[in-house]
Amino acid sequence: MANLQDMTHLPVLSTLLLLPLLGAVLIWLLPQVKTRTIALITLITALLPALTAVIGLDTGNAGFQFTEQYPWIPTLDAHFRFGVDGISAPFLPLTLLLFIGVILASWTSIQSMPRAYYTLLMLFTSATLGVFMTIDALAFFLFWELTLIPLYFLISLWGIGPHRRYAATKYTLFMLAGGIPLLLAIAFLAFNHAEVMGATPPAGLSFDYQTLLDTPLSGGLEIIVFLFLLIGFAVKTPLFPFHTWLPIVALEGPAPVAALLVGLKLGAYGLIRFAVPLAPTAAQELHWLLAGLGVIGVLYGALAAFSQTNLRRMLAYSSMSHVGLVVLGIASFSQQGLQGAVFQLLNFVIIAGGLFLLTGYLQHRLGSTDLIHLGGAAQSMPLLAAFFMFLGLASLGIPGTSGFPAEFLILFSALQTHTGAGLAALAGMIIGAGYLLNSYRQSFYGPTTQGQVRTAQDLRPRELATMLVFSSIVLLFGLFPGLLLDLTSTTVSMWLTRVN
Repeated sequence: MANLQDMTHLPVLSTLLLLPLLGAVLIWLLPQVKTRTIALITLITALLPALTAVIGLDTGNAGFQFTEQYPWIPTLDAHFRFGVDGISAPFLPLTLLLFIGVILASWTSIQSMPRAYYTLLMLFTSATLGVFMTIDALAFFLFWELTLIPLYFLISLWGIGPHRRYAATKYTLFMLAGGIPLLLAIAFLAFNHAEVMGATPPAGLSFDYQTLLDTPLSGGLEIIVFLFLLIGFAVKTPLFPFHTWLPIVALEGPAPVAALLVGLKLGAYGLIRFAVPLAPTAAQELHWLLAGLGVIGVLYGALAAFSQTNLRRMLAYSSMSHVGLVVLGIASFSQQGLQGAVFQLLNFVIIAGGLFLLTGYLQHRLGSTDLIHLGGAAQSMPLLAAFFMFLGLASLGIPGTSGFPAEFLILFSALQTHTGAGLAALAGMIIGAGYLLNSYRQSFYGPTTQGQVRTAQDLRPRELATMLVFSSIVLLFGLFPGLLLDLTSTTVSMWLTRVN
């Protein structure tokens, strides 16, 4: 596999980053071509460098590969530094697949200002890929904040609820507030490096991720940095009590865009990539805080999901419950726990994202995802009902699906390191089975009370193709989890070595 990396002379990661931006430009330069077609072709093309980064990755090398560096603010040692390892590389093609699914889900539902809509999607794609690829702390913060601009307009202009502008504003304010502790933590790290080097800022400042990893922090400063990073990432994840933006955005925003917010857990990725490795001693001292936040998320999300009467809100709280399990896996500081956490984050992209796309199909056909309006939907939409059940079971960790190895690894490590938290997580999973099956029964079975449900069209060819691809990936990684575990193993081992 290393030969593929040696053979290519393309700057793989920067090419991947720029392709969506090129698509955004072409949307305005080629008015005679339908914008959705340009967006779709652009992202399918972007799959080539994304897959190159995965296939060409040397799994025996724990460091960053396909590295690139471009000047940005040289006087502050802030550059556009890109690189991927076993943890970040698999997110690239899966993220693109979800965005492709979103474009296909928006194919006929977006009639107002389509050029602006698909342009914003392209910008959001590029910013999200930048979050996964950057290995410079300040550049990471730039991409992190750049995700807010397209999301604000996507939610406020194309939302489907009467309070969509309120939802967009609330989401943006929450993210801006969460960005403050993130920026402060990054600044503390840079100034600490200058102090360790005995230099007076701006000399000695560094935002290079690998340099910051090797720069020691004093005990008090390390705890501050960790807590600031934890708060900033908890808002985006979201973890209790910073979660209140998620249900309203899921209900008021466009269903395809909500699929991106539910499927792409950038905050949890930030915990793994930045918070724990950059402040490892503080993270271990506060392992009880991580485990506690994880358990609260699991139980609160599950109980809240049980009481919902709308599929979209139910799935929003369900994702909160499952991401709590990810945090619990991180808190175990073990090979199995972290591999399970990364595996589960990758599952989110396909499983949670796929489930939300299915609710979007329902919304487009019926104008509602309230359970009371969906009774008997399986009679007219058997394929949609079947895929919803399959992905729902995968989210519960049924053997044979990709959810099983991820949840098993997390629970195995949690029961070893935080037994009480592991048992509480098991209880949350049982509640999860209850709310999923109950919502499914009310939505797809029982008497049909709405005329629209009786005449609703089942999955269209493009929707069926999307679900077949997503379900195939769920089966592939469920039956052959080693494909992902082998990819992440060496990098996770190095992560644990640094932390421990």
